[in-house]
Formats: sequence, C-alpha cells, structure tokens
Amino acid sequence: MIARLSVGMREHVQDVQGAKIAREIQETCGITVEAVSLVQMYTLQGLSAEECRQIQDQEVLHDPVLHEIRETPWPAQGDWIVEVGFKPGVTDNPGRVALQTVRTVLDLPAERAARVYTSQEYHIRGALTREDVERIGRDLLANELIHRLRIKDRTAWEADPGFPADPPEVTGQATDIVETVSLSGLDEPALQQLSQDRVLALSPKEMRAIKAYYRREDVRASRAGLGLPTEPTDAELECLAQTWSEHCKHKIFNARIDYTNRETGQKRIEDSLFGTYIQGSTKTLRRRLGAADFCLSVFKDNAGVIRFNDDYSVCIKVETHNSPSALDPYGGALTGIVGVNRDPMGTGMGANLTCNTDVFCFASPFYDQPLPPRLLHPRRVLEGVREGVEHGGNQSGIPTVNGGLVFDERYLGKPLVFCGTVGTMPAKVKGRPSHEKKALPGDAVVMVGGRIGKDGIHGATFSSEELHAGSPATAVQIGDPITQRKLYDFLMRARDLGMYNALTDNGAGGLSSSVGEMAEDSGGCELDLALAPLKYDGLAPWEILLSEAQERMTVAVPPDQLEAFLALSREMDVESTALGHFTDSGYFHVRYSQATVAFLEMEFLHNGLPQMELEAVWERPALAETSVTLPGEEQAETLLVDLLGRLNICSREYVIRQYDHEVQGGSVVKPLVGQFADGPGDAAVIRPVLESRKGLVVSNGIAPKYSDLDTYWMAANCIDEAIRNAVAVGGRLDHMAGIDNFCWCDPVQSEKTPDGRYKLAQLVRANQALAQYCLAFGVPCISGKDSMKNDYYGGGRKISIPPTLLFSVISVMPDVQHSLTSDLKQAGDGLYLLGRTRAEFGGSEIAQMLGQSGGAVPEVDALAARKRYQTFNEATSAGLVNACHDLSDGGLGVAAAEMAIGGRLGVRIDVATAPCAPADLTPLERLFSESASRLLVSVPAERQETFEALFAGQACARIGEVTAAPEIVFTSSETALCRLNVEQCAEAWKATLNW
Repeated sequence: MIARLSVGMREHVQDVQGAKIAREIQETCGITVEAVSLVQMYTLQGLSAEECRQIQDQEVLHDPVLHEIRETPWPAQGDWIVEVGFKPGVTDNPGRVALQTVRTVLDLPAERAARVYTSQEYHIRGALTREDVERIGRDLLANELIHRLRIKDRTAWEADPGFPADPPEVTGQATDIVETVSLSGLDEPALQQLSQDRVLALSPKEMRAIKAYYRREDVRASRAGLGLPTEPTDAELECLAQTWSEHCKHKIFNARIDYTNRETGQKRIEDSLFGTYIQGSTKTLRRRLGAADFCLSVFKDNAGVIRFNDDYSVCIKVETHNSPSALDPYGGALTGIVGVNRDPMGTGMGANLTCNTDVFCFASPFYDQPLPPRLLHPRRVLEGVREGVEHGGNQSGIPTVNGGLVFDERYLGKPLVFCGTVGTMPAKVKGRPSHEKKALPGDAVVMVGGRIGKDGIHGATFSSEELHAGSPATAVQIGDPITQRKLYDFLMRARDLGMYNALTDNGAGGLSSSVGEMAEDSGGCELDLALAPLKYDGLAPWEILLSEAQERMTVAVPPDQLEAFLALSREMDVESTALGHFTDSGYFHVRYSQATVAFLEMEFLHNGLPQMELEAVWERPALAETSVTLPGEEQAETLLVDLLGRLNICSREYVIRQYDHEVQGGSVVKPLVGQFADGPGDAAVIRPVLESRKGLVVSNGIAPKYSDLDTYWMAANCIDEAIRNAVAVGGRLDHMAGIDNFCWCDPVQSEKTPDGRYKLAQLVRANQALAQYCLAFGVPCISGKDSMKNDYYGGGRKISIPPTLLFSVISVMPDVQHSLTSDLKQAGDGLYLLGRTRAEFGGSEIAQMLGQSGGAVPEVDALAARKRYQTFNEATSAGLVNACHDLSDGGLGVAAAEMAIGGRLGVRIDVATAPCAPADLTPLERLFSESASRLLVSVPAERQETFEALFAGQACARIGEVTAAPEIVFTSSETALCRLNVEQCAEAWKATLNW
C-alpha cells in the first residue's frame, strides 16, 4: 500500500518559512509574489491503513500546535502549486529520518519492508505566468540535478488536486552485470571519446598506458586463470580512472614542467612542484628543527599531525568542495564539511573532532546580469553553501571558529568552498603512537557507517574537469551529519579499546580508493561487493565500488577483534559490514559473489600512472606596469566610509551568527569580538584540552586579488597574512605549521585554454613563493590539497577563477590568558604601527573601488617581518599589549576603524608619523596602502616605554592614541583628513550583508 500525508500550517499560525521564500523569490529571481505557503508531503510505502492512522494520531510527523496533517491533498493556497522532491537514486535524508521515527513508534521489525519519501509543495499566490513559475522552480526552489519538479496552476489543481503519489522509482533488483570495455581496436581519438563518454577524465597518454597494461602477457595469463577477459572490465577501468584522477593523484603538481621565465631569461625543469617546493621545504625545515621538530605526520595521511604537548597531538586538514557546490550549493557544501570531518577522524588511529573552519569565494550576491546556462545565482550559491556548512557543523556538535568570505565576479563560474577541521588525539593509543597505522594481511575489510547509493559516483573524475552543461548529477553527494555523528562516536570508542589497526575515509573514489590505499600497506586485498549494504537496489558492481555516498569509513580489523567490533557497532546503532580481507597477494581483487569483477596489480593501480609533461612560460602582464592614482585629501572621509561597506571588507556577522562556535566549551577568542561582540577577530584561539591553559591558534590568509599582477607575491601575501593573523592574537611563530590549498584555473595548454602555459607559470611562481616564505618564516607545511580545472564552459562563454591560494596555519600558544583581540580596551592607550608603509596599491580595495587596475603588488620582507612577529610574541608574553589588529584590505584606515568599532572607543591618528618608504608618501597613500606584514597595536601608557625599547631598531612608531570620545579622527600633521562617528562607521560596515 502507498499512502500520502500532507502537513501544513494551522490557519492562525504565521508561515515564516513561506514568507522567507517569498522574499528570496524577489531577491533571487526578481519576481514579486504576494505570498508563499509550504506543505510538507510524506509518501509512505509498505504500511497498512491502520498504521497510517496511528502515525497521524500519535503525531509522529507533525507538531500539533503548529500543523495539521491530512490524508487528502492540501487545498490550494495560491495561484500555482509547485512540488519539489528528490530524483530516484538521490539520498532523501528527511525521508530516512521519518522512516526511523515511524519504525520506532510502530515498533516495526527490522525485516519489515517500509519506505518514506518526502517532498515539498509550494503554494504561490500572485499574478504569474507559467514561465515565471518555471523560473522560480528552476532558479530557487529546486536543483534539477537532484530534484524532480512538478507544476500545476490553480485550475488544474482544483480539477485534479495533488500530485501523483507514486514514490521515486529505482532500477529494480541489484545487478551483477559486469561490462567488458574493449580498448584494443580503438585509436587515440576513440580512446579520448571513450574517456569523455564515461567521465573518466583520463588523457590519451593515460588511456594508452591502460591499453598497454592489458596487452602484457603476464597480465593476460593471470586474468585467464580467473576467467576474466583480456580487456578491462567496467569496474577496473572506473577504478583506474578514480585512482588516477587529478583529484586523487595531483597530476599537475607532480608533472615534469619545462619552465621558462622570459623576464629573467631563466629556463629550468620543474620535476614535481609538490616534491620540490611543498614537501621539499618541509623536509628542510624539519632538518633545521632537529630535536625540536614538532611535526609527527606530514603528507602521508588524511591530515597533517603535530605535537601539542606530551599527552596530545593535533591534526588539521582543509579540503575543497567546489564542483559539487556549484551544482547543488547546500548538498555540496554539507558534504564538504562532513567530508573534511572524516579526514581527522581517519588520521592515524583516529582523532577527536575539535573545531571547523570555512572560507568561501563567491561572485557578488548582488549580481544582476543574465546567468550563463547551468549556473545558479551567486546569492543562491552563498545561501546554500552557508546553510550546508552550518547544518553539517552545528548538527555534528563541532564548533566553527574561523573563516572568511572573498568576492570576485570570476567565482560566478565555479565558487570555491574551503572546509577545514582540526582534530585532537591522545599521543598514544594502547601503547602505540596514535599518528601511526597500518593494515595487516588477514585484517578484515570492514565498511562502517552509511549505506552505498548512486550519489557521488564519478565524484573524483567530475572534480578533475571543468564544469559544463553535461556535468553528471550523480557526482553530487548528499551528506547526513546525524549518521556521521553516530559513526564518529562509535569509532572513537573502538579506537580507545584498540579494536582496529587502521582506518580511512571513503572519500573520492569510495571503496576503490579507501580499500586500495589501505591495501598498499598490506600488499593487496580481496573484496566482495555483494556483501555491501545498499540504500536501494539496482547498483552495478562498479557503482558499488566507486560510489562516494557519505558517512562511511573503511576499517582494518584484526580477526580476533572482528566479533567484538561488530557487536559494539550494533550496540551503538552503527551499521558495520565485513566485505573481505587484506592480503599480501600484490593484487587489488574485487568479486561480486563468486565472480571476479576487478583484478589489478597493486603496483600498476598506484604507480602505473605516466607522469604529465607540461610547458610553462612566465611573462609579466602589461597590467603590472600601470599605476594607481588616488584623489585629493578632501575625499578621505567619503572613501573610508565607502571602503567599510565593500563586499571584501564589510562585516560577516550575518554569516558568522549562523554557526555555533561555543559548543564543546573550548573557544577562547571568538570570530566576533568587542564590547558588543560585533567587531572582527583576526584568528581563533581554542583550548583543545579543557583541563589545560595551553591553546591552539587557527587562522588563514587568502589574496586572489593580487593574482592578475603576480602570483608569486599573491602567495607570499597569503602566507604572511595567515601568520600575521595568528601572531595578532598571540600565536607563536616557533610552534606553527601551515596547510596549503591551491585552487587554479586549467593550467594545461589546449584549444580550450590557449593561455595554459602562462597559467601554469603562475602556478610555478606561487609554489616558488610558498617554499621561500615557509622557509623564511620557519613554518613547515604539514598538509594540503589542490583543485585544478576551476573553469566553466557554457553558452559560448568561459569563466575561469582567479588563481587562488588559501594558506591556513595552526600555532600552539603556551597560555591562552595571553591571547589578544582586536577591539580597543581603554582610552589613553597609545596606538603603534608596526611595519613600513609603501605605495603598494596593486589589487587593493581602494584601487578597485576607484575602478583602477595595475599598480605595485605588496611585497613581503620576510626577514623584517619574522623579527617583528618574534618580538611581538615577546611583547604579548610580557603583557605589554591591550589590543592588536592586522592591516590588510583597506589598510590603516579600515584597521583603525574596525578596532574602534569593536571597542566603541575613538582613535586619533596622525598618518604623517607612520613609518614609510619613501618618506614622501601622500596622506591618502599612508591611509589606504595595503603593504604587508603590518600590525596596529594598542599599548597602555605605563608600558609604552618598555614596548618601544623592545622594538628599538625596527619599523615601529607611535601614531596616535585611543580616545573616550567615540570618533575616528585622522590627521596629517596639522591637516585634518577625516572625522567620523564610530557608530556611523559601524553602520556602514554592517549594512552590506545585513539582509
């Protein structure tokens, strides 16, 4: 039996959610509607009429105070009725939760077949055409990749109320069909077409390597013994594609690059940017540190691990989820945050999840031009991503403590969604170092957590190519933080009981990657896909092997622990299934029941990928030779107010308030600080171990605005900004580690990318800067990720993101009582500017606001900056400082205004006293320059002499004071530049994103 229940608001209850949707229709689609009413629909399958009545009577699916529930269609509340539900094969989390509730209330036995599917009806009132309603449905209410959309006008509804009650169909019984894919008769164009048709994202060279492997006599002989064809099976080909994807193998970062710098005439071969610059700089720093090396595990696990103290280690990973978030902002971002949570969870023997970070890059939410095909409006992307990360973090009980928003119109084609997680682990588990793990021959391969579905199939290869009109719907995973929380709690308990030898995330490539990676330790594996628990029937073996459906981990369990492990799993309501065992056979052996579906040499699977060979040519863009001209001094006041409201400067309070940063009780310095908790924080300070005053500082730096001029200085500024933010709250340079996340447009020369050699040269220069500045600051990289192909093609248009690097740092602070915030604390404090100001306006906010391009990019003097930061560490430890804020977007003017807003106190600053080079900078240049490595510091009067003595010989000057009168006053010697009320500045700063 199939029943359909509708749940709507009672007449006297305001439909707040409907009112919100009505506003969003106006803001996102530009269409005015009178009202929207929401009706939640439940389609129940496998329940009797009596059981359906019980569900209504016991108020299982509705709140009787707010809602009514009916077995009949809801009466039309508008002129149009739109139903949105999930497509077949897409995870329906509300339906799954409703089914669990129904089973509990009705006490249904486990073997009883029952299902619940959900959808929403939107009853829209207004003078709308069908075209209007279709646009509302397509651009706001539904995502056609994962949703089905049905529309009726009022007349049609009254003639036939309701929509079909049939649940989404699936493809039938599970299939054991394995396809043989013939390669032998295909020439290069045909091989490339095959790669494209199957979303393999493999190059002709890579396809030829696979073809050659299957021609080998030893390979054919071993396959014949198992009854396998001489050609690859679909499972083998798909497994190789996922394992060899750009997403997994970082082919561009490991390529052999013929690099030419036409500016210097230098030519050289770059053999692996990762090995040379990222991994290489960390190796050098660890040798320098010697016995003081605090790095424990770098570049070999799901997250990088450093020593926190004698009893605990901390780990961190930052990932991107750009492509899925472009297609389904909510689902993609939700999966991004719960997915990166599983990285620390699967690091070493498993880490307790301590906090989250997030940085988002979008086009303007006020974008008002026609959208290219398949793209969603930037505001819809922002709202969906924000909500997805909010739900993933908040529902998992993990605080979100740090982040950022960056706006540039080129993120219209593909947003960047960076999600990070910090974990804490005991230094030892059952007497062995917790950061070490190894699957052993004979260990059971156990899949733990959520079931396998079609969502996430081709996720790794999809993320390895540009976004286009044919991007597959199944590549978008649907996350479920509640299921993952149960999984996490179970694994941490099993860890402490010593029940397993290793674990890892079922991320990109699903079982093919997780089992394949763990099998490298043992030397092989044997897996039976017929044992895998599925969300529904109909998946082919290769889909089971590759699905990236969420909330799953693979665990290596010793045979003598398997029974206890499975029993604990049942006790904690987490599904665990033994799918096979690890071997030392040298083969990745996958069966479906008795039939072998994949049999690949481990060596070929992991090391058979041919190295890419690329060309890169650097030539400085002509844009860099132009200069920026500022207006007269009389414009200072207007410019400062306008700057405070710019998208890349204005308050992020609207977004920050959605996230819980207090859960777990370890937050010390919050994302918002000051008298009214509405001033900007520079970095987060947390206590990962609550019984200790030792703290952890988390910060980030990102500066894509400099990429058009020179990615070398873009990268240098990112690193300096992350370190500077950490130092500003008390983070120490001598116990600090970095995480690099590169997001680049396609840097491979082709017909689609005629400037590929230049874009690759930009990547080379960014890596050169990363190595130089990590070495100069003494900050080793311990983890990272790259995301290439961040381009969009559609409607005859190509949109490429600006080359972007997010650099994050974690720093150990001996005592959180020495942490600082940016808000001014007391009148009478002296204001000191640390660092030298130069006429560096390339990419600056003031230049962009004035519509000017070009100019000098801020350069980073690492030696001077490092000494400044080390000295500032001494000053904070000695208690000499009341407040500190870094100077970045908007320069001195914006930094001083933000400090005043946080403390609701005034400032009086004479810009003529600021350390400058050259000394004849104009007042506005001093006020709005974005020179790097600078800090604005508030020092109590009785400590100023000691503070000045500490910084003797460095670029340090007292430029003003904190005042009780809430006014921001800038002068240049005796000349007044501007006088603004602090509340006036606060309003300008908050207004832009205050919707």
